[in-house]
Amino acid sequence: MTDYILSDDTKAKLNRISTASIATQLYKRGLRNQFIQGVSPVAPKAERMVGQAFTLRYIPAREDRNQLEVFRTEDHPQRVAVETCPVGHVLVMDARQDASAATAGSILITRMAVRGCAGVVSDGGFRDAQGIGELDMPAFHARPSAPTNLTKHEALDINIPIGCGGVAVFPGDVIVGDSDGVMVIPAHLADEIAEVCSGMEAFEDFVLEEVLAGTPIIGLYPCTHEENQKKFEDWRAKTGR
Repeated sequence: MTDYILSDDTKAKLNRISTASIATQLYKRGLRNQFIQGVSPVAPKAERMVGQAFTLRYIPAREDRNQLEVFRTEDHPQRVAVETCPVGHVLVMDARQDASAATAGSILITRMAVRGCAGVVSDGGFRDAQGIGELDMPAFHARPSAPTNLTKHEALDINIPIGCGGVAVFPGDVIVGDSDGVMVIPAHLADEIAEVCSGMEAFEDFVLEEVLAGTPIIGLYPCTHEENQKKFEDWRAKTGR
């Protein structure tokens, strides 16, 4: 748990930053396992997914506990998580990287979108994936999966530390998702990473322009030649970056 609150300024910066840049900056700080493995967007979105983590943990289903009747109880953790994930947060699900049954479907995820959640991530599957992909809200999963979650999963704990795709996710961590996948930023580093990556993105845009113009990589990326540093400074002054 954390008292950190993602500011509008940091969120806006992260909305312009790739997961690749975030991964590099976390690596520089000794964090090498912050990329959720095995998940991809249900459908491409124009904007990145950015929000703090709200978590749901599944355990392996046991047949005597997971008949369809359990959905009639108003305190079923899956339903409660959908209704209590805060506005602007990302629901992150721990399905033990098992996509042989769904962890949610289009009705529940549509409800989250209507409520104003920032996105959803599962290291398991989603059913009705086409409908989920048509929502404006970003969603990431391992693959489509038709069987109900009760076939393999029992939703048990809400908003506790979990593992998702091999990454430790703590409630309040900052989640960023794009076409490459999903990064988990420890909450206490979010403002710093956003600030540093903003400059890094500008530099990489400059480098790409130079490469397209025929400039060799050596001495440019990383920038070890003084003339390239001067060109970058001139580029920033010209572009306002």
